[in-house]
Amino acid sequence: MSAFNGSTLNLSQIVSLLDRDAPVKTFLCVTPCVIFLYVNGVMIFTLRKKTVFQEASRYILFGHMLWLDTLYLFMSVVLFVCAVSRITIMKNLCIALLAAAQALYQVALLNLALMSLERYVAICFPLRHPKITSYRRIHIAIGVVWMMGLIQCLSEMIIFYAIDSTNTVMNLFCSRTTLFRLQIYKKLEIAFTCIFFVLVCFVIIFTYASIAAVAKTASSDKASAKKANKTVLLHLIQLGLCAASILIGVIQEVIYVYTDYITSLHVMYFCFVVFLIFPKCLSPLIYGLRDQAFSCLFKYYFTFGFKKLNSCNTDIHLVGGD
Repeated sequence: MSAFNGSTLNLSQIVSLLDRDAPVKTFLCVTPCVIFLYVNGVMIFTLRKKTVFQEASRYILFGHMLWLDTLYLFMSVVLFVCAVSRITIMKNLCIALLAAAQALYQVALLNLALMSLERYVAICFPLRHPKITSYRRIHIAIGVVWMMGLIQCLSEMIIFYAIDSTNTVMNLFCSRTTLFRLQIYKKLEIAFTCIFFVLVCFVIIFTYASIAAVAKTASSDKASAKKANKTVLLHLIQLGLCAASILIGVIQEVIYVYTDYITSLHVMYFCFVVFLIFPKCLSPLIYGLRDQAFSCLFKYYFTFGFKKLNSCNTDIHLVGGD
C-alpha cells in the first residue's frame, strides 16, 4: 500500500502519525467527558435527594435525559479509546454496544419531544397539567419512547444474525462501518432517522408556536410562558445539533473521496468531538443551571457543601417553572 487517495504517505508513516497524535486527541476528548460524567453524576444524585424532583413530570424527564446522555457519553468514550488504542472487540459484544448506543441516541431525540410537550401542557393547560402529566402517565410515555427507539436496533440485530453473511471475523474494530456492511442497514438508518427527526421537529415547532401565542395573549403569567418558550427553543437547538451529527456520515463519504487518509481522520475526530461529545456534555448542565431550585441544590452537592443553601428556596412551585 503506497498511497491513500493520492497521498504520498505509506502505511508505516500513517501508523507513526496516528501514534503521535493519539495521546493529544485522547486527552482532549476523554478529559472533558470524565469531567461532565462527574457533573451528570452529581445531577442524578441531586435529583434523588428531593421527593419533589422524583415526582414532578419535568424533573422526571430531565432525569431521564441525564441518564441517556451519561450512558451515551460513557459508551462513546469507551469506543473511542478502543479505536485509538486499536483494541479489537468480539463481534457479539460490538453489536450489543452499537445497538445500545443507537437506541440511546434515538430515545434521547424522542425525549426532547416529550420535554417540549410537557412544557406545552404546563403553559397552555395549567389546570389540567397535574392530571395529564401524572407520574404514571409520564412513565408510560417514557416506555413508549423506548419501544420506538428500540425498533431500529432490534431490526438490525435480526438482520445481522438471520441474513447477514458478510461478518465472519470474530474480533474487529467496533464501528458501524466495519460491522454493518450491507446496504439494507444504511436504508434502515436513513428511514428511521428521517421519521424521528420529522416527528420531533414537528412537535417542537408546534409547542414553540403554541407557547409563543400564549405569551402574547395571556394577561397573567407571561414570564412563565416566555421562560417555557426559551426552554423549547433550547430543545430546537439541541435538535439542530443532532441533525448536524447525522451529517457526519455524509462528511465521511466526501472526505474519503476528496482528501487523503490523515486529513479525513482529523476531520472525523473534529466532527466526533463537536457534534457528538460536547452537546451531550453541555445540554444537561445548561438545563440544570437554568432551574433555580435545582441549580442551588446541585451547586451545594457539587462543591461538597461549601456553597450554603441559605439563599436557596428548595420548596419550589413546579407549574410556574421554566
